[in-house]
Amino acid sequence: MGMDELNDKLKYVFGDVVVVRKDIVLYQEVARLPRFISEYLISSLGKEKPSREDLEMIGRTISECYPEPKDRDKVLHDLMKAGEYNVIDEVKVYTDISSGTHRAFLWNLGLECAITDELLEKYENLLRQGLWGLVRLQYVSDAEGGYATVVGFIPFQIAKLDMDAFMEGRRKFTTEEWVNVLISTIGFNPEALPWRKKLVILSRLIPLVESNVNMMELGPINTGKTYTYLNTSHYTRIFSGGRVSPAVLIWNLARNIPGEITTKDCVVFDEISKIEFSSADEMMGKLKLYMESGYVERGDRRGISQCSLMFMGNVDVKGEIPIEDFTYVLPEVMRDPAFIDRIHGFVPGWEIPKIGRLDIYLSKNYGFVTDYFAEILHELRKRTGFYYHISERVELSNVTGRDERAIKRLASGFLKLISPNEEFTETELKIALDLAVEYRQRVADWLHFMRPGEYERKKIGYKITG
Repeated sequence: MGMDELNDKLKYVFGDVVVVRKDIVLYQEVARLPRFISEYLISSLGKEKPSREDLEMIGRTISECYPEPKDRDKVLHDLMKAGEYNVIDEVKVYTDISSGTHRAFLWNLGLECAITDELLEKYENLLRQGLWGLVRLQYVSDAEGGYATVVGFIPFQIAKLDMDAFMEGRRKFTTEEWVNVLISTIGFNPEALPWRKKLVILSRLIPLVESNVNMMELGPINTGKTYTYLNTSHYTRIFSGGRVSPAVLIWNLARNIPGEITTKDCVVFDEISKIEFSSADEMMGKLKLYMESGYVERGDRRGISQCSLMFMGNVDVKGEIPIEDFTYVLPEVMRDPAFIDRIHGFVPGWEIPKIGRLDIYLSKNYGFVTDYFAEILHELRKRTGFYYHISERVELSNVTGRDERAIKRLASGFLKLISPNEEFTETELKIALDLAVEYRQRVADWLHFMRPGEYERKKIGYKITG
């Protein structure tokens, strides 16, 4: 089936509410926002193909309501002067039980302010992972000074998720058609990619759909590593180089606020060679504990999380062949076999082509609205049947306990992507297992390269038994 026919089929099966043309968000002003917000604004128009006037209207809204960080003080000045101001931002609300108050934090604006109880009652997810939306701020002046409060909020998200309809829709597509739909959904042009490269790109989504998966991808620049996570799910937090503290990542003891690992589906460490950990020894100890067990611990705060981790970096390649030693890409504190062994799978990012001309490498076809797709991925994380199906039907050879857990989690995540209704064939199971074993084998080979006396050379295998 050609892409034109597949586009028509996708629109017919799922409807215009959750399907959108993927190249529309490349419009200059709309492109300033994360993709899931841009597509929400466009799909809210209720038109299959918005006009240039529609896009310019959305662009004006973004220009007025989505200030750059350098404009923060000007926005606050205008808020004090006018008394009200509308901004597009990501809002997370924290509860201070000692004072009986709630504080809303606007991430883009870097502003902490009050929020009305009515909004918290209406939008409970503000208290969980936070939400993007249109925020109406009001300036309040009293005898003790002035402060900002959130008095209005319109979330940029779907109102209701129908998983049964999604599962039923999947049944109407072949595996190849479905993979093309997903590749287009995350912004890549399936017509420009062979089958193998589609699978490698799609495997980037495993940490978004499977809980407690630790993955790494090294590859050349401009292959869409950051682009994939930034534009696929708002349940993701990206650290791009710079200093990361235990307070931000795990738990802020001073403010008694949980860190990103406890609130997001996936935390991405981008450009890992430039990542610096404050309290490096403490951080790596906590990180390795978490990667092994899902257990979060700092000070007197303890708990568990299902957040997955993705470590990404740039590596030199010659053609599509990487250099032999990946270790140099890691910061010194991560050059530890105990850390590497906790990486479940290694994505061969050097196989993914660099994004050249946008009209060739980025999708101009239809795909799921990103916010809808993000909610689907989030919901699929809760489904554990895939892991148990694999355990019952697959026998692994030459594996440790970590190898076994890694392969099953990776294969489970990939099956959720290509066969979310759990009606996978042996061919689809083999696709997922081949990828999972390959990714874990790459970790095993790396460990042997680092410590040949401690980690023997081995060839991981599997057999489908049922």
